[in-house]
Amino acid sequence: MRRLLRVLVAALLVTVAGVAATGSPAAAALPDAHGFVLWNGAATVPSGTWPAATSVAAGPAGVYTIKFPGQAAKGGVVHVTAVNSGPRFCQAVKWGPSGLDEIAVVLCSQPGGALVPTAFSAVFEASSGPSGPINGEFGYVDFDDSTGTMVDQYNSVGALNGVTPLGGGLYEVKLPGLSTAGAIDGGLQVTAVNGTPARCKVRNWTSGPGGQVAYVACFTSTGAPFKTRFTLTYQYNQSLWGAGWPPKYFGYLWLRPPVGPPTTNFNSQLGFGANTLLGVGTGLSLVTFPRLAVLPDNIQVTAAGGTSAFCNLLAPWAHTPTDIIVRDVACYDSGGARVDTGFLISANSAN
Repeated sequence: MRRLLRVLVAALLVTVAGVAATGSPAAAALPDAHGFVLWNGAATVPSGTWPAATSVAAGPAGVYTIKFPGQAAKGGVVHVTAVNSGPRFCQAVKWGPSGLDEIAVVLCSQPGGALVPTAFSAVFEASSGPSGPINGEFGYVDFDDSTGTMVDQYNSVGALNGVTPLGGGLYEVKLPGLSTAGAIDGGLQVTAVNGTPARCKVRNWTSGPGGQVAYVACFTSTGAPFKTRFTLTYQYNQSLWGAGWPPKYFGYLWLRPPVGPPTTNFNSQLGFGANTLLGVGTGLSLVTFPRLAVLPDNIQVTAAGGTSAFCNLLAPWAHTPTDIIVRDVACYDSGGARVDTGFLISANSAN
């Protein structure tokens, strides 16, 4: 069940209880709470925000405080994606319950580390305990390298996830029991959690009957390897917040490049392989999710591959009567020049 705690957001990093990597999952429902928001730089956008009363307070420059009303929950994960015509990246700083509401703080930067105002898309989700029957697989981790502890974790089959630091800002994340045929199935999203500008990405991952093994690489604002806290969420035939049917409208896609196997391209209305991607210039990809244009909805993007490149959204996503149009995913090297690289994208509706 949802646990409602009143804490001061300013003291959140101290008061959030750590969950040791050898601990046991709690027992409750899936998901406990979730919310998402699209901020256009001046206001929330109703078509990309749920609950509808979600608010964003800006300030100082590049720092934003999000309130998800009625969604207070202990633990969970936050993911955030910058939305800008130039090279920008966003990250989580902290989150936690305040009365009935969930409060999340994010910051956004440009290459070199200067904090800068930007539009962004963010999502919060918290789950605990066994989920009951679901259609696919779902799990997440929130790992803090400064303490070597798992701040929070969830696994839809009740197994215990693990994270092993490999040095140089590289981490091995194991999600046991989230069984798929392999060699790579599903989708991932990763976000840095730090008060200093940082970013994380998926270096690579493998899938199999034993579960998922992902490798996360984290960097400073200049692209140097960096030890940091981060969040990772895995979805397979499930929405990014773990619920399935509803929401009935969600999908994900991996650009390897080239486009990944069909099992990394899923559309809840049309099945595997239905979403499309078109390169429209260096570092630019137009992505279409057919039959998923049911509002409100959320888009998240995470870079993938062996370099320090990062990705954002060039502009807010659009809709035809039936389809979600992402025009475009934009990817950059550490200096801010557009570059072709891999990425993972996830589209999820509230319904």
